[in-house]
Amino acid sequence: MECAGRAVSLKELFQAARAAGRELLADGHWGGSPRSVAFNAQWFRLAVDPGTGEIRILRSVHAADAGKVMNPMQCRGQVEGGVAQALGATLFENVRLDGRGEVTTAAFRRYRLPQYADVPRTEVHFMETSDAIGPLGAKSMSESPFNPVAPAFANALRDATGIRFTELPLTRDRVWLALDAAGRG
Repeated sequence: MECAGRAVSLKELFQAARAAGRELLADGHWGGSPRSVAFNAQWFRLAVDPGTGEIRILRSVHAADAGKVMNPMQCRGQVEGGVAQALGATLFENVRLDGRGEVTTAAFRRYRLPQYADVPRTEVHFMETSDAIGPLGAKSMSESPFNPVAPAFANALRDATGIRFTELPLTRDRVWLALDAAGRG
């Protein structure tokens, strides 16, 4: 920070304010570059066995606005990986915490993660646009394919069962209990 043409550390500023009995107030801004935003949508068609709560994914479709897709194979892999990761969070992953926020999940060796057979082939469609901010018109895909998966899955599960699920993971036990409580199990 600069004050009267001289560099002043925050520590010095705080000490001077405290000595003078003054409160420090600040107004700031960030002058970084603006960011481009990628948009993603996900859709599932599911089949549910009401006797067991088992869910089968019949179809998975993902649409992504990635700006100018410079490497389609790599971008497709990013989308497929994001969908697979999000399906793990949606269907299996459940780190348990106690009242103090400490992890009580006994061992991650037995922690359920998606296997190859759990992850369906996902149709990936790119909406190629051009982004004025991104390099050569591209947008960052990073983790954005993850975001729409759980809500899309929960909506597809509602379509298949008529029950609105609002808590993850959507395990077969949780689905069966809800179906049974609704008289559909």
